[in-house]
Amino acid sequence: MGFISNLIEADRMAEKKKAKPKIKTAGRANAAPMKKPEAETAAKSKTITKAKTKAVTKGPEAKGLTIRVCVGTGGLAAGSQQVIDTFHLELSARGMKSAIEKKCVNKTGCRGFCAKDVLVDVIVDGDISTYQFVTPEKVVRIVDEHIISGQPVDEWLVGPDYHTFHDKQTKVLLKQCGQIDPEDINAYLNIGGYEGAKKALALTEFEVIEEVKKSGLRGRGGAGFLTGLKWEFCSMSKPTPKYIICNADEGDPGAFMDRSVIEGNPHSVLEGMIIGGYAIGANYGYIYIRAEYPLAIERLKIAIAEATEKGFLGKNVFKSGFDFDVRIKEGAGAFICGEETALIASIEGKRGMPRSKPPFPVNKGLWGKPTVINNVETLANLPMIITKGSKWFSSIGSEQSKGTKVFALTGKIKNTGLIEVPMGMSLKEIIYDIGGGMEKKNRELKAVQTGGPSGGCIPASHIEMPVDYESLMRIGSMMGSGGMVVMDNTTCMVDMAKFFISFTQNESCGKCVPCRIGTKRMLEILTRITEGKGRESDIELLIELGTDIKMSSLCGLGQSAPNPILSTINFFRDEYEAHIKEGRCPAGVCKALRQYIVDAEVCKMCGKCARVCPSTAITWQPKQKAFIDKSKCVKCGACFEACPFNSIL
Repeated sequence: MGFISNLIEADRMAEKKKAKPKIKTAGRANAAPMKKPEAETAAKSKTITKAKTKAVTKGPEAKGLTIRVCVGTGGLAAGSQQVIDTFHLELSARGMKSAIEKKCVNKTGCRGFCAKDVLVDVIVDGDISTYQFVTPEKVVRIVDEHIISGQPVDEWLVGPDYHTFHDKQTKVLLKQCGQIDPEDINAYLNIGGYEGAKKALALTEFEVIEEVKKSGLRGRGGAGFLTGLKWEFCSMSKPTPKYIICNADEGDPGAFMDRSVIEGNPHSVLEGMIIGGYAIGANYGYIYIRAEYPLAIERLKIAIAEATEKGFLGKNVFKSGFDFDVRIKEGAGAFICGEETALIASIEGKRGMPRSKPPFPVNKGLWGKPTVINNVETLANLPMIITKGSKWFSSIGSEQSKGTKVFALTGKIKNTGLIEVPMGMSLKEIIYDIGGGMEKKNRELKAVQTGGPSGGCIPASHIEMPVDYESLMRIGSMMGSGGMVVMDNTTCMVDMAKFFISFTQNESCGKCVPCRIGTKRMLEILTRITEGKGRESDIELLIELGTDIKMSSLCGLGQSAPNPILSTINFFRDEYEAHIKEGRCPAGVCKALRQYIVDAEVCKMCGKCARVCPSTAITWQPKQKAFIDKSKCVKCGACFEACPFNSIL
């Protein structure tokens, strides 16, 4: 209360000195009208204790009053800009204009749990309270009760699931994304930004490369090649000029890791590029980012302009004699342009198509010159590796996979969002300790898809396996860029394989026959199977085709495209056989094969299935087992979804 009183008193004295008449606000005369939406009424009925929901942190960044509002893509879509505007309006209406002048209301990047947006931190004298689902209407009460009166609005504070989601994560890259203003270089400098670049430029190029090699950092874009080793190969190439490229062409369905890092902390990526450029002897850098990321692009432009103004980019960086410039190249959204040689072709103004290797880009890349291509995550790790040391970084993760990895956790799981965990954490910990388990209580974990459309499906029987490069490769999957899709027993694995091969077939550049034709034939076979027209030879044909495509495709897209099909056949062959031999989809997903029946041993005679059936195909009486008349069933799946006991098959 003392801090708030001082703010108000300072404003009053300033007004008095100006000899202007006082403007009385008369309560909320100048404030936005307070509304009582149904969500607010419902929230009040929940008895969430303050002890469980309030997180308290002490630190220099939390002195006085600070309000942090998420302005990532998810936050903005939920209305975070309107929330910020309302905070300014309400604080001003209560005579707290100095709070606005001191920029107490701060923008931050995404903190991962986008399903809770708009997320707002209110920090008063070091005590942090985090609110979820904040709307402009709720701001009025937060200002009155929390900021003015010192009593947090308990029913709007984050619940236990928020802490479950965050507590087991190890945040390195995402640590600052929810705390600093991504559009203010000073916010980055205040947490030690660009110290890594300064330190690197005081070392020799060889020393920087050796430090990165000792850290064990591996590329976060797919195959996991050692970053320091790639740099060493490029540094040994004689032709000049050399180039470093940031690959931000994130094309996996549902993946938004790179976008969030750039939106929340763009300077970390620029600093990583400066370090990498210096180490390999490159004076030019490109950030290749898809045009569908307008917010990330805008913040990169702001960051580049700020860094250039400060002398961190351009001529004589940090007065070291090293020159370095960065340009942005917007991609048209082709998935194939995530492949490094196709990406290079796109920057050069050509059609984004891959070429055969060798020569590799480190020897002959952009404009025919030596080029290093690193993923966003890879580059953002570099400032901390140089600042804190390779030993610190290598202490995180597993024996062969060092550091942390950011995943987009999605699917049939309770807590979805962006997570960062140490390499080697088990799938079980990720799904149950962070993700909170299955979305619906009556569902069971069936599989986890990692690596996006190029990855594989891991069955629930392998839930204890660690998530690192080697373990995923051994089981027929891959790390990829970081997609992680959780599936329950309502997922058809044949249909899932068809979805992924449909994506890769559509995104094939068409340059090589195995990918262009092979993926099309695999899609035709899977479509036939899901439509009830499968042949007994189809499974072996899919394995043969998939193996040939992996062996003979030109680039990584074709070489990994069959992975979802081969892994599902390996672990869920019985589902393929049920589709082909029995004309049945065990998950009830493939409409042409749906044959809903009631398991009499499991049926609890509740009648919920009969009540939702639109065609009166279900016969049921109190204290009697339900029965489905197949002649009347329209195969809509309403009964399957309504049954809480999994008695409908």
